[in-house]
Amino acid sequence: MLEKIRVIFTIPELRRKIFLTLILLAIFRLGYHINLPVVDSTQINQSLNTGADSPLQGLLNQAALFSASDLTNITIFGLGIMPYISASIIFQLLASVWKPLEKLQKEGESGRKKINEYTRYATIAICLLQSWFYLTAAPHLSGQSGGESIFLPQFTSGTSGQLTLFWHCASVLIMTCGTAFLMWLGEQIDAYGIGNGISLLIMAGILARMPLPLIQLAKDIADHGLQLSGDGTTAVKLLVLVVLFLAVVTCVVFITLGQRRIPSESAKHVRGRRVYGGMRQYLPMKVNQAGVMPIIFASSLLLIPQWLFGVFQGTSWGKWFYYFFSREDVFGYNVMYIILIFFFCYFWTAITFNPKDMADNLKNNGTIIKGHRPGKSTAEYLEKVMIHITYVGAAFLAAVAIMPTLLANFLNIPPDLASFYGGTGLLIAVSVAFDMVQKIDSHLVMRNYKGLLEK
Repeated sequence: MLEKIRVIFTIPELRRKIFLTLILLAIFRLGYHINLPVVDSTQINQSLNTGADSPLQGLLNQAALFSASDLTNITIFGLGIMPYISASIIFQLLASVWKPLEKLQKEGESGRKKINEYTRYATIAICLLQSWFYLTAAPHLSGQSGGESIFLPQFTSGTSGQLTLFWHCASVLIMTCGTAFLMWLGEQIDAYGIGNGISLLIMAGILARMPLPLIQLAKDIADHGLQLSGDGTTAVKLLVLVVLFLAVVTCVVFITLGQRRIPSESAKHVRGRRVYGGMRQYLPMKVNQAGVMPIIFASSLLLIPQWLFGVFQGTSWGKWFYYFFSREDVFGYNVMYIILIFFFCYFWTAITFNPKDMADNLKNNGTIIKGHRPGKSTAEYLEKVMIHITYVGAAFLAAVAIMPTLLANFLNIPPDLASFYGGTGLLIAVSVAFDMVQKIDSHLVMRNYKGLLEK
């Protein structure tokens, strides 16, 4: 493995791509810690974190996890790439129901470029709206009291703690430019770096969160030692955590790379004196076709009723519903979580996977699946296979998603540390890492070197 890594840095083009990617990611992390000029950093550290356990703050933290944003501190990159992700999802959904956009999507590279252009325009519009409302709600989210504002007094109007109109507009433009710059960074990584730019930005934000819980665990062990019993960090508990982490990562890798290979055969074509086709191939269908989107949708949707019913906690029914949708009710919360994950798995797969188009493409290329006639019969077979493997993928996502909640409740593990063992962050990190390794392998194989994944 060390020899393979050495070979990577002996190839000038690949070395340049890797270093450029690292530099752009470093720029992203640098801007991640630069507050807006109107923010009182000392006040925000002690007031904005007071509502960390509230449902609304939980919703913001969940959104920040998969969007490379920081909604706890108001920074120039505070929105991250969340507006771009939102715009991309909107256009992906529209392309499946709106004929003009669906037609544009089928035009090939020119159509995709046009859709990307529309996505950028929509991203700027979403940035303006989200940053405006976020800056308006920031003083209320912080739980400020005593008239203290998280904004510097020279930029606020009166005792309301709100920004003046001029500085509100200026801050909106700064946050919008920050998101546009991140979008540009992602495109530069796509064009001149290695890996998918937007995914790498998200992965960098997730990995940056990981050292803090580990440092806290190491500090707890250093202060109290490994206890043989009790509620602290025991040797048995630590061993269980290490083994479980390795098992979960192994399963995530296995399912992420898992495929159902459908045998196919292409027809023979005679051109001049040469015979083309007639080869046996296979059609790969991913087990986890929906990716991490079902977990993102399900977890975000579960936080909304918790926030709404939190207003009615004074009533008996409001208190019951609030408890039912909170993580404290392990059974009720996880059951709803699993149901929503299964629903969104099939929903997102139905949007992204079109068996009719795939059957038509196979027919046009002269490829058939044994035992099924080209056209409608092939489409029905592909749809049936996708329904079956989506069930397996949904069960896997559900198991990974509820793992942090079970660990936090039954093993008394801190939530930040328990999130290492499942959820959106782990899936994104593993998926992006393998995508980057595969792209590095393509460079190595093209130059007749062994890939990183080759034995």
